[in-house]
Amino acid sequence: MSKENQWIVGINAVAAAVEHDAGNVREVLLEAGAKNPRIGEIETDARRKDIEVRRVVASALDGVAGGLRHQGAVARYAAAKTWDEDALPGLIEAGQGKALLLVLDGVQDPHNLGACLRSAAAAGATAVVIPRDKAVQVNATVRKTSAGAADSVPVVRVTNLSRTLRELQKLGVWIYGLAGDATGSLYAIDLRGNVALVLGGEADGLRRLTREQCDQLVTIPMPGDTAQGVESLNVSVAAGVTLFEAVRQRLG
Repeated sequence: MSKENQWIVGINAVAAAVEHDAGNVREVLLEAGAKNPRIGEIETDARRKDIEVRRVVASALDGVAGGLRHQGAVARYAAAKTWDEDALPGLIEAGQGKALLLVLDGVQDPHNLGACLRSAAAAGATAVVIPRDKAVQVNATVRKTSAGAADSVPVVRVTNLSRTLRELQKLGVWIYGLAGDATGSLYAIDLRGNVALVLGGEADGLRRLTREQCDQLVTIPMPGDTAQGVESLNVSVAAGVTLFEAVRQRLG
C-alpha cells in the first residue's frame, strides 16, 4: 500500500479515518467551542486510540483545509488508502468467485470519484481500479465526498489500464464496459461471478484501448432519452446503477 502525508477534511472523513485506520492518523485538529456532538465523539474515539487531539480556533482549520468546508474537523493522515496493481490477484481470490470490481477510466472530478467510492463501498465491491495518470487520485476532496468509503474499499492504482484488464481476464474476471453506443443491455448480462464493470471519464467515456479489452459493451436502457445514452448520466450515477444491478442479481 502506498503512503503519503496529507490532511483529510470534514467530520465524516475524519471520523472514518479514526474508526477504520487509526494507526495512520497522526493528529486530529478540532474546532474549539464547536457545538456539533459529533466533534466530541471524534475526540473521544481518537483519544481512546491514543491519537493526539488539539482544539484550535476556526481560522487555523481554515488554513489547513485549503478552502474545503472542514465542519470543525481535520486530521493529518500518514497514508493514502491505495493499493498497487500486484494486489489484484489476492483481492480477486478473496472474492471466492464473486469478486466485483469497479474500473474507472479517467475520471477527473474528485467529487465524482468520491461518489463512486461511496457506491462501491455500499455495494460491497471488492476494489475500485483507477489509472495512475490522467485521472484524479484519492485526495482530501475525494475522502470528504466519499463519506468514509475511501477508507473501507480498496482503491487500486494501475500504470496501464488496458494491460490490467487483460490480466484480470487471465484471472477469470469478465470485463463489461458501459458505452452509450452499445447494443447490449446491462440488465441482460450475468453479473454474479467475477466481474469488472468499466466506466469512462466525464468528457470522453471509454478510451479506445479500454473498449477493445472489454469482453462486452453494454448500456443502461433509458427510455427518457435514448439519443444521449449512458453518457447523459453522471459517471457516479451510472456507477451506482451498474453496481446495484450486480447486487440485485447476487441477492436474487
